[in-house]
Amino acid sequence: MTARHRLVRVPASSANLGPGYDAMAAAVSLYLDLEVEETGEFSLDPGGLDVSTGRENLVVRAFESLHSADGIAFRLRSEIPLARGLGSSAAAIVAGLFAADHLFELALTREEMLVRASELEGHPDNVAAAIYGGFVVCGAGEGGAPLAARFDPPDGLEGIVVIPPEEVSTKLAREAIPAEIPLADAVANVSSAALLVLGLRSADLDLVSRGLADAIHQPRRRGLYPRSMEIVDAAGELGALGATISGAGPTVLAWTTWQEAGNVAAALEERCAGWAEVRRLPFTPQGADVPEL
Repeated sequence: MTARHRLVRVPASSANLGPGYDAMAAAVSLYLDLEVEETGEFSLDPGGLDVSTGRENLVVRAFESLHSADGIAFRLRSEIPLARGLGSSAAAIVAGLFAADHLFELALTREEMLVRASELEGHPDNVAAAIYGGFVVCGAGEGGAPLAARFDPPDGLEGIVVIPPEEVSTKLAREAIPAEIPLADAVANVSSAALLVLGLRSADLDLVSRGLADAIHQPRRRGLYPRSMEIVDAAGELGALGATISGAGPTVLAWTTWQEAGNVAAALEERCAGWAEVRRLPFTPQGADVPEL
């Protein structure tokens, strides 16, 4: 009998997108590849990543939420930096779920995947982008279960990321947000989020630019990554449509037109020389996939 063998590819993601705290995200063109194979013995090759090689590894935990990993070899290869706000944990969770689902032909729907992934991650935005690709807006469906509406990235829009070397704890980033916020801040974010979605759906990049402002999480986390916030503040001067902190940070996502992307990237590289990595990182419509081996 032929041993079962699958490859799963999952994109990185940028969550919040400015005003969409815990509700909006986008898939971007960095990938985690997970290969799983029935070998008769459990093992995990981390591919050079500084992660656990035991069953507590997030990929394996996600896999085992659907099926035992006994006898399964896991091989990881990832371009997604850890703890930088680009959805590395979400990609690991989604990869583990898709691997178990396809290896054992469980036939879960993507909606069921979203529910399970959100339970493991604690919030739906990054995992939704990793599952569906494109841009996602998340909310609560029947019985409070997470749901996501997706749409393709508009033509002419490109992302550039500034990835600092330091990690930021998601726990500390969440603790920086109070349980209650001023009404004016909430109203400002509702307005910005509406403009952002309208701009993305209509490919109106002027609206996108106006919709990137955030009054809830970025100002309150400034002390965690002051240099990143300086980039956000200066994005317009550097030729970008705007910039947002990616997830819990410290990575910055600069939004630009494809025509200006080269100039914006060059300006960012000059400003960040000796400090952070700058990469052009297009938004991708493609979510988690299981390509043929």
